[in-house]
Amino acid sequence: MDNRIRKVVIVGGGTAGWMAAAALSKVLANRYASIELVESEQIGTVGVGEATIPQLATFNGLLGIDENEFVRETQGTFKLGIEFKDWGQIGDSYIHPFGAYGVPIESVPFHHYWLRLHKEGSYQKLEEFSLACTAAAKGKFTRPLDIPKSPLSQISYAFQFDAGLYAKYLRKYAEANGVIRTEGKVGDVQQNTETGFVESIQLESGQRIEGDLFIDCSGFRGLLIEQTLKTGYEEWSDWLPCDRAIAVPCAKNGDPTPYTRATARAAGWQWRIPLQHRTGNGHVYSSQYMRDDEAETVLLENLDGEPLADVNKLRFVTGRRRQFWNKNVVAIGLSSGFIEPLESTSIYLIQTGIARLIGLFPSRNFDQVDIDKYNEQSIYEIEAIRDFIILHYNATQRDDTDFWNYCRNMAVPESLSNKMELFKSNGRLYREAEELFSETSWLAVMFGQGIVPQHYHPIVDAYDQRPLLEYLNGVRDVIARSADSMPTHAEFIQKHCAAS
Repeated sequence: MDNRIRKVVIVGGGTAGWMAAAALSKVLANRYASIELVESEQIGTVGVGEATIPQLATFNGLLGIDENEFVRETQGTFKLGIEFKDWGQIGDSYIHPFGAYGVPIESVPFHHYWLRLHKEGSYQKLEEFSLACTAAAKGKFTRPLDIPKSPLSQISYAFQFDAGLYAKYLRKYAEANGVIRTEGKVGDVQQNTETGFVESIQLESGQRIEGDLFIDCSGFRGLLIEQTLKTGYEEWSDWLPCDRAIAVPCAKNGDPTPYTRATARAAGWQWRIPLQHRTGNGHVYSSQYMRDDEAETVLLENLDGEPLADVNKLRFVTGRRRQFWNKNVVAIGLSSGFIEPLESTSIYLIQTGIARLIGLFPSRNFDQVDIDKYNEQSIYEIEAIRDFIILHYNATQRDDTDFWNYCRNMAVPESLSNKMELFKSNGRLYREAEELFSETSWLAVMFGQGIVPQHYHPIVDAYDQRPLLEYLNGVRDVIARSADSMPTHAEFIQKHCAAS
């Protein structure tokens, strides 16, 4: 019997819906199954996922998208990392870079050698040994160059762009590949009386749309995964107490920086994302520690330029669905859960949810073993990201507000506590299984926010100080010269991908 999926229905547009439609239209090629996306222009999208991490290039590569065209069409800029201000203490600043610090020596990670010399008083800033950090601070950018053994050959970068324009760009791509877009609001959902599987959705207009596989991209509402299937939600508010966000674009002020900025505030943090035509801004905060009007004042008083729109207000509960795939419904994007955009993981989680679905794409049998594997991998991934986000709040010396006192003293998940203790003792970091964030990321945040290991790897003491110091000085000088040779971020954009 032919048990293939014949019809995929995507409920909801926005970034999640159109990323799913574009990717599936590429893989299924409209020959294996038809794809229909239902969305309503009356329902707004969250639209704050304007910064990304380097993995998005893989997604765009799958679609065969020309990078310069993509950047032009989305008013995009390039991103070498994230600057964090006032997180460890007020006045502190560090960059979480894309790309490594230095290079390993005799299989021992570079930071152990730096840590020894740091303790001996030779160096203060680990960032001097990162090309991404150095270039970002100087406003420089280039794509990797074909220069063997040069730091310029190993540049890792991401994008900052207008999420609404990205969705429109992908819509054009998906529709050209045969995806059908239907305008309308979902009024009712029909389920099989025996299995509980979703059989169709009915629009308020009365139109009925049947499908075999349903992808829920309806945002926080979780129209299918929660409102229909009652899947359940695991809340993480005790660890991540922020539950509000307000966002507003403002006029650009000067050349765009090749990095995103996250500035800690009294009860949360503020983002700044520079695009070609404007700057995206937002304030994530806890309503338990700050009133809405206070939060709006903090945001508007800390803009680079004049606001270009009314403030967009969001409420959320940090956490995840108990199942990401339930029966014949797969939740992608905000319908699957929410982690605040501190490390720009929102679009990444959409991307990996889609990739995981393609890898475990079902027949109409919907084998439970495939569904269980999808959920297992999705849960592991989002919980590892959760721990990394919690680290930013917990690793602080700030005691100036009740919010920061709570974050500093809260009990963290055991998985995070073990990682922090291992680093505090001997500076050791290990990437668990296929977790997103690398040893470099954990090092950047831990050291950047004041966690200094008591000791370093003992093998480092096999080296005499003088040759070790000379070697590290050489690494630092090569990185500085490499950064100086790069064009400015604005020059690179103007030459390759300036929007009209």
